[in-house]
Amino acid sequence: MTDQQPLGADEVLDIVDEHDRVVGRAPRGEVYAGGLVHRCVFVRARDARGRTFVHRRTDRKLVFPSRYDMFVGGVVGAGESYDEAALREAEEELGVTGLPAPTPLFRFLYEGPGGRWWSAVYEVRCDLPVRPQAEEVAWWAFLSEEELESRLPQWDWVPDGLEAFVRLRGFSRD
Repeated sequence: MTDQQPLGADEVLDIVDEHDRVVGRAPRGEVYAGGLVHRCVFVRARDARGRTFVHRRTDRKLVFPSRYDMFVGGVVGAGESYDEAALREAEEELGVTGLPAPTPLFRFLYEGPGGRWWSAVYEVRCDLPVRPQAEEVAWWAFLSEEELESRLPQWDWVPDGLEAFVRLRGFSRD
């Protein structure tokens, strides 16, 4: 572990209630330290072959450092919409510009290791060459469904992303 400050600790977030209504604002470090409910986005990025972008987070991440994730995304900034955050986070983490707007799928209240946050799950197709942020992404690859499923029991996954993935598998657009 590095002695540098975790990434994003000073970023200001909206604090929300159990109905996802904004009730205040605080720096991200205080939000996590106080267990305050906030908002996050999860974007499943797939390439032209339908493979999912999977990555291992760097050891400087404030929450779940060095764990694997099958989503790009992150916290929704103060005053930012879920849709704005989904596009911003996807482009930042993938290191691209010009992505189509991610498609919103569903929302849920995550309650587990790390805290509680409203989670909006999206999907986007990324046909652009990716250049993931080195400060956020330690390793990455596009994996087929079979490859991803085979690694679920093998790798140490972020618990919120894993819950979103399980919910996504049961999600129907009907």
